[in-house]
Amino acid sequence: MGESGYLGDQPRMGFFTDTSVCIGCKACEVACKEWNGVPEAGGLDLLGMSYDNTGALGSNTWRHVAFIEQPVPSTKDVPARDVVALGMPAVGAPAPDEEPGVRWLMSSDVCKHCTHAACLDVCPTGALFRTEFDTVVVQQDICNGCGYCVPACPYGVIEKRKSDGRAFKCTLCYDRLGAGLEPACAKACPTDSIQFGELDELRERAAERVTTLHDSGVAEARLYGHDPNDGVGGDGAFFLLLDEPEVYGLPPDPVVTTRDLPAMWKRAAATAAGVAAAVAVSFLGRRR
Repeated sequence: MGESGYLGDQPRMGFFTDTSVCIGCKACEVACKEWNGVPEAGGLDLLGMSYDNTGALGSNTWRHVAFIEQPVPSTKDVPARDVVALGMPAVGAPAPDEEPGVRWLMSSDVCKHCTHAACLDVCPTGALFRTEFDTVVVQQDICNGCGYCVPACPYGVIEKRKSDGRAFKCTLCYDRLGAGLEPACAKACPTDSIQFGELDELRERAAERVTTLHDSGVAEARLYGHDPNDGVGGDGAFFLLLDEPEVYGLPPDPVVTTRDLPAMWKRAAATAAGVAAAVAVSFLGRRR
């Protein structure tokens, strides 16, 4: 068994989400709900948060498209970094000689399918398991609704569904993968912002994309979740961002929340052994 818990010869599969070409169409959200039978979170509620009507990832939102508005100055003062790879103004930037406007940063968020998945560590029933594709899935027929996985996730992805109390999240369309199909969200994405494939190949492709953007003047382009040496051992779903992770609602330095469990159990065992020894010594002393 490898460091990630991977059990088979199947290459690790995952997502690369290139936010620089996301247009915020929400086709991924719709496709995810339709294929997986995910219920509406609350209809078409207006949350007062730009054009975002879903708010965040949760039990009823396995893909969430965030809309982040950023003010931009007049185009006379717009630096080269606000020009995308195709040589066009950044989304929402004013046309030449126009007044200051708004730049849109859009990103389709999803479960990260962590290499070191804390949700797996804390699940007492085995409802959470790692598949042959090295993705993390919840088996609803085994989940008892304990909710231990909810606070364990460093990204706040998993949520218990109020209607039945069980935990739900993205499965990376496990049923589709078994049939040789790509996940519904990637299939529906019209700009290839969401790319699915072998994780090693996606990482190479993402590195090339960042280089292309940097060469085109988009200096702020960076990858998030691709590093196998980060606090969760790298993500099975990683991103190309055009700003700091916090701008997109992502933790800058995610850490697997169960990393200290082995040391804690060792200390607990040592303490228990010490107490047992003290009780034994006390009991034997009294007998004498």
